[in-house]
Amino acid sequence: MFNAIGRIFRTPDLRRKIGFTLGIIALFRLGSFIPAPFVDFSNVQACLAANQGASGLYELVNLFSGGALLQLSIFALGIMPYITASIIVQLLRVVIPHFETLYKEGQAGQGKLTQYTRYLTIALGVLQSTTLITVARSGALFSGSADPSCSQLITNDAWYAILLMVITMTAGTGLIMWMGELITERGIGNGMSLLIFTSIASTFPGSLWAIGISRGWDVFAIVLAIGLVVVVAVVFVEQSQRRVPVQYAKRMVGRRTYGGNNTYIPIKVNMAGVVPVIFASSLLYLPALIAQFNQPKAGEEIQPWVAWITNYLTKGDHPLYMLLYFLLIVGFTYFYVAITFNPDEVSENMKKYGGFIPGIRAGRPTAEYLDYVLTRITFPGSLYLGLIALIPLIAFALVGANQNFPFGGASILIIVGVGLETVKQIDAQLQQRHYEGLLR
Repeated sequence: MFNAIGRIFRTPDLRRKIGFTLGIIALFRLGSFIPAPFVDFSNVQACLAANQGASGLYELVNLFSGGALLQLSIFALGIMPYITASIIVQLLRVVIPHFETLYKEGQAGQGKLTQYTRYLTIALGVLQSTTLITVARSGALFSGSADPSCSQLITNDAWYAILLMVITMTAGTGLIMWMGELITERGIGNGMSLLIFTSIASTFPGSLWAIGISRGWDVFAIVLAIGLVVVVAVVFVEQSQRRVPVQYAKRMVGRRTYGGNNTYIPIKVNMAGVVPVIFASSLLYLPALIAQFNQPKAGEEIQPWVAWITNYLTKGDHPLYMLLYFLLIVGFTYFYVAITFNPDEVSENMKKYGGFIPGIRAGRPTAEYLDYVLTRITFPGSLYLGLIALIPLIAFALVGANQNFPFGGASILIIVGVGLETVKQIDAQLQQRHYEGLLR
């Protein structure tokens, strides 16, 4: 293992790429601690100390920003606007035929879709930064705190100050997007994924330390052991796939013979990735957000529906919340897989190039068979996603950890997925230069 790491740093090209990637990551983390203009840094730090962990409404965005959201830094929005824009553009391929046409045009068409994603990212950055500043001005960012300083996070309420804060946070989002593209182009691995990886990994030490301080080091050791087991299980499932065999008939093109080889279609157990968890979390935040803006004024009685939402749908430790969360993840897994994997399109491409599944006729029977296999393999994948996503909520109820508990949910799926993909890229580049990979 140490020899393999030594080979990485003895390879000039690979050493330069890894150094460039680490430099961009360091700048990204530095920006997460630089406060935006007109933000009272001392009040923000006092509120963070009094409110360990994010509020339920903002925990996912705060997790993806590496804690920068609640610090109201220049990178407060993190990579979340880009993730949202990418998902929206991907879903619009089903609704807008022009987007699907661009996707099928190859590199030129997908370049236009990438440009649309960038524009949408900036628009979402303006919207989300305006919302964040409005929430911070109203004192609802740390809604569970009784400290009066938590409602005095912004030192200047003038229109030009708010405009400057919106421009700064939106520019921060654009800069993060540019950093991610630089890593993809000149560094190692997928830039956007690595920035998300960095944001989430940066919260691990604080979350584990808080468990050790509040619950004792024996509980800390148990949590760490369970976390290692969860990581091994996630790696096993993420690498699992159903390989559907495909044979290609021989065909003559001019004087050359093409085809005649055997391959397979890899259908992963978890084809949806972490997207269903994000969808389900966002949907469950909506009732709590609506209830927050309908809180009674002084002297008024709380409305029954607001009280019901506050009691059952704002805290992750309630069984009803857990059940709804699990069912939404299962449903969104089927929805997202149906959008991203089209059996008819795969069957048509196989038929065009003379491919067929042994024992299955080409055309409609092949599409039906692929749909049957996909439906069966998505069921355990959806259950796996639901159970992994419930781990932080169960830990929140049993151990008293905050809802950014590291070993579960979106965090562990992203950490493991990005880590595996980056190691594979390093291994492939080592094999190109030394005929020997990272791991023997």
